[in-house]
Amino acid sequence: MGTRRKSRELTLQMLFQADMGRQEADHVRRTFWDERGQSVEDEVRGFADDLFQAAIARASEIDLLLERHAEHWRMDRMAAVDRNVMRAAVAELLVYPQTPAAVVINEALEIARKYSTPESVNFINGVLDSVARELGPRPS
Repeated sequence: MGTRRKSRELTLQMLFQADMGRQEADHVRRTFWDERGQSVEDEVRGFADDLFQAAIARASEIDLLLERHAEHWRMDRMAAVDRNVMRAAVAELLVYPQTPAAVVINEALEIARKYSTPESVNFINGVLDSVARELGPRPS
């Protein structure tokens, strides 16, 4: 598994912990990395931390985008894994404009295939594609 993919999966796990445990971001980061010790490479940890921090810092903006593009779905009605996969992906779309949207979306779909249901993959793809179109052109 590539460095970025591993970082994205770890970001999902931190967001899920914060969401389901209703825990503060600093507490999540501290306990999350304490449990993993030195087993995570610095590069993997750095990108995961960046994405997690961006998703937390821009949570309101991200959730508004997701709700607007997930027609007839409120965030609290979405599966926890799905909403956090999408939160991580939208955070990356917002703070890493140099990464092509197709790459961000494809990575989110691969992670959803691993952690969610087959039906969720189509839902996530549609929502993220719509968000990416709203956010505008990116490098390809």
